[in-house]
Amino acid sequence: MLSVVCFMAAVLSQSDAAGSVPVVREADVVVYGGTSAAVAAAVQTQRMGKSVVVVSPDRHLGGLSSGGLGWTDTGRKEVIGGIAREFYHRVWRHYDTPEAWKWQKREEYGDRGQDTPAMDKDARTMWIFEPHVAEQVFEELVAEHHIPVYRNEWLNRDGGVKKEGAAIASFTTLSGVEYRGRVFIDATYEGDLMAAAGVRYRVGREAGSEYGEQWNGVQTGVLQHKHHFGTMQLSPHVTPGDPSSGLLPKISPEDPGKKGEGDRRIQAYCYRMCLTDCPDNRIPFPKPDGYDPGQYALLLRVLDAGWREVFEKFDPIPNRKTDTNNHGPFSTDNIGMNYDYPEGSYARRREILQEHQRYQKGLMYFLANDPRVPEDVRTRMSQWGLSGDEFADNGHWPYQIYVREARRMLGEYVMTEQDVLGKREVPNPVGMGSYAMDSHNVQRYVTPEGYVQNEGDIGVSPKKPYCVAYGALVPRKAECGNLLVPVCVSSSHIAFGSMRMEPVFMILGQSAATAAVQSMDQKCPVQDIDYATLRDRLKADGQRLQ
Repeated sequence: MLSVVCFMAAVLSQSDAAGSVPVVREADVVVYGGTSAAVAAAVQTQRMGKSVVVVSPDRHLGGLSSGGLGWTDTGRKEVIGGIAREFYHRVWRHYDTPEAWKWQKREEYGDRGQDTPAMDKDARTMWIFEPHVAEQVFEELVAEHHIPVYRNEWLNRDGGVKKEGAAIASFTTLSGVEYRGRVFIDATYEGDLMAAAGVRYRVGREAGSEYGEQWNGVQTGVLQHKHHFGTMQLSPHVTPGDPSSGLLPKISPEDPGKKGEGDRRIQAYCYRMCLTDCPDNRIPFPKPDGYDPGQYALLLRVLDAGWREVFEKFDPIPNRKTDTNNHGPFSTDNIGMNYDYPEGSYARRREILQEHQRYQKGLMYFLANDPRVPEDVRTRMSQWGLSGDEFADNGHWPYQIYVREARRMLGEYVMTEQDVLGKREVPNPVGMGSYAMDSHNVQRYVTPEGYVQNEGDIGVSPKKPYCVAYGALVPRKAECGNLLVPVCVSSSHIAFGSMRMEPVFMILGQSAATAAVQSMDQKCPVQDIDYATLRDRLKADGQRLQ
């Protein structure tokens, strides 16, 4: 996500264009977004002989894949094919050179990855990487394929989409530029183009009864991972045991709801920080503007209770760096502070991003400097800092917040828990997933017994890989016949918890582009293309469909 300065530059450019001839850009396929899915979609379109442009609100390509999530959520790597696998092969090629190892010797790094070795020498793929390496690969891909990328271009969400019947004709950005195409792909994490085009979607959790799901809806009492308070029995109140003293920060006074009920709450966001303990590359944690140590009072109670897993998710990536993720009852996930994000205005989203940065930067500063933090934790944390050679133009802070979930389309087919767990056959597959149905916490509340607890964290693994239906990428035909959505796919909350992984987004981006080209060739809406033809092309291009 771009900084406020970059966003305002896009808005101000409207006035620069006032009175001049409107700029119109055209292509067969217009991809909106700068994510890994957007790059995969654009590359596939160009390889199939059609013109394509990428219209990106971001300056930096790759989304989370280049925004700190270097500890790839691979699941079963054998189901990752096509351009996604090519991306990880190109990462492998980079690290197969001595020049790649600046801050650490190759043999010192080890080879630990998530469910797979970091470097698969036989398959010539590498699944764990530094942010700048991923961004370099994405930039190489668009450069090699001569793909125009228009950056810092934000969709005008208020009337900027023009439709002719049930088809998008064009959309306009805040800079005043109009983008015309025959088929459009919304590859954003937020689904803004989809929503502005009048396509129906969901935000939040469905009731478990809606699709017959066990793990959807409110999950009070379910404590599967280690991201909860367990049996600590910590008081949520400023004065322990005294409700009249008020609640500590970051604890909701709202009723959490009954188990299985639906709501509009969404799982927590965080930034996947790239940290290092290499003295020559370490930037000490800065004290953020608006820093308030009182925001971390609950964390002090957790530490005083003896919890010491602060560094559990400092997952190692090359060159003495980490992909640092949330872990434990109180960590980098800013629980409950993102509910407005999916449908929020750009201004409201900026407020949410600023609050998340202030919270997370403050958390790291607090742990490294506050004298109330136990000395063993404080001393160790002070040895870490931001990586000096990452995100150099953003204060060494990730460009992209981890939008784990925003809007989800209500398309031709809705993927549910039944599909992920293999309880029904998925029609017309266009890719595969295999990761656990993984939802981070959704709320922090007060239990009936008067203790603080987290709710919403789920991790249920499928017994085998599953297919993703083509119908999950397309809206209902009456709503839009020339739009594909490979990120905010049509799925339930809990099914999306498995599908929301970066390799899957690249897979679906490629499949969406293949379908877009075939809809043009077959002169029909994207919902009506011949699946057999689509399947054969996907397989020929290396996609794994079974």
